[in-house]
Amino acid sequence: MAQYQGSIPAATAVLGYDLFVNEVWKRRGMWRFLKAFALKGSTAAGDTEVELYIGEARIANLFNTNAGFPNRDDAMPVNRYIPPNEELRCVVVDAPVTNPVNFLIDMTP
Repeated sequence: MAQYQGSIPAATAVLGYDLFVNEVWKRRGMWRFLKAFALKGSTAAGDTEVELYIGEARIANLFNTNAGFPNRDDAMPVNRYIPPNEELRCVVVDAPVTNPVNFLIDMTP
């Protein structure tokens, strides 16, 4: 499994923003397996909400678990296959308040 991480400033992570917009791994021409996802950051636990999508199908609704940066211990299991050329998206539903929002993904490349 590969581990991908990112940090998006609160001013950028507005309602409807895709946290994965600039990531090269969001679309690949091969099958992938999304094992787990973690979200931390913002001001307090539960004040940021995102939806994970594979293509147009919503597969999860998740909240940040705390402030700071996530590690493998924070990751929630997702266990979904991603078909070739389908895009993985993480859309902001409830934006972070003041601090950056940070994510971690465990996924086959």
